[in-house]
Amino acid sequence: MQSGPREIETPFRPIPLEVPEGMKPNEFFNSTENLNDLVHNNGLLVNPENLLLYRKALGHSNEFDASIIYNTSNLILDPLGRPVRRTQVPDRVKHVWNRMNQVVIAYMLEQYPDPDEALILAGEASLDATWPLTSPGVPSIRMLHNHFIVFDKRQLRQAPMADPDNPNLTDGGQHSLFQAYMNDVYREFFSQLDLHILRPVTDGSCRLELTGYPQGLPSWEVQGGVEILKSIRFWREYDAILMGFIDFYRTFFTQVSTRNAPIPKDAYFPEQIENTLLYNNDFLRVAKKVRDQCVQDAKYANAIRWQPAFKQLLYRDDSGRLIVTISQNSIGNAITELLGVVVRRVPDAEAYEAKEPQLIERLLEVRRRLVEADLGEALSTPYWGAE
Repeated sequence: MQSGPREIETPFRPIPLEVPEGMKPNEFFNSTENLNDLVHNNGLLVNPENLLLYRKALGHSNEFDASIIYNTSNLILDPLGRPVRRTQVPDRVKHVWNRMNQVVIAYMLEQYPDPDEALILAGEASLDATWPLTSPGVPSIRMLHNHFIVFDKRQLRQAPMADPDNPNLTDGGQHSLFQAYMNDVYREFFSQLDLHILRPVTDGSCRLELTGYPQGLPSWEVQGGVEILKSIRFWREYDAILMGFIDFYRTFFTQVSTRNAPIPKDAYFPEQIENTLLYNNDFLRVAKKVRDQCVQDAKYANAIRWQPAFKQLLYRDDSGRLIVTISQNSIGNAITELLGVVVRRVPDAEAYEAKEPQLIERLLEVRRRLVEADLGEALSTPYWGAE
């Protein structure tokens, strides 16, 4: 079987929302009105912490596809003022969110125990306002949300190969500035994090044979499997990976922006930054190279994402291990493409509705388990009740 990124088609039922005249779709998707649609037409469960579990109406997969969003749309009307990554979430909210993650991931692994039959993933993509200033609006639904997705590997095996030059295939081996020019110092910086549950995987063995992805990214095995997800220590280490990435990203682009800049304010690991990055000639040489290109090339400078843009993912590899990885979100936005899966959504209500009963059955079972664990209250929609 040939290995390479795959492009699958996923049918969906068109969403009955009209974008007001004069607004771009991604501007409208940040509105309170759109978030109300998530609640009333696709909402499964909500809790006092404003965490909403919902069905993905424009999904990646009709096997299993759901998200949890930190719905601050009525609390914070300014879309640019809403939390967009785990490090910005209050501890009491994060505690509940971590428990919800553990329940949903455990359910996926229970329902799809064979790694040869199903690709399971969960994770977040950055929604920071890192797009060029001239882009219309900001990324759709600019609030912290994560993804829980299962792909049928039979469908993936039958899918055609994706164009390897597809700009959305943002894996570190092809597009990441960090991996291409600073691989050694990047990995050295991560190696200084205090990790006990997460063990580095450096031999590429966590790469999926079917797609060949992820490529070249720092990856860690979750020692202890799904049971360790019940431990606060795991979630602290998961956060430490993100905090380390943010420190590296901010330090690099601060140096690009301002020669010989100091350590960024509010850095998580200032000593590691000073010891590992600010005295590393390769790190500073690449910053100079990018800075010089920004001065000379207006188009290149406009494409820079000056604030941390990332994808952080937990997935099951071919041997059944749970793997954590993180990527510079340099070009694309879809989290599935980190694993070499490009999703082409097609409007086809009939094809979607053929899959819908089984999909909803699984989502409602996850909801039942969350309610039982006192993680929220069930919502009713035109498609399902609250019982």
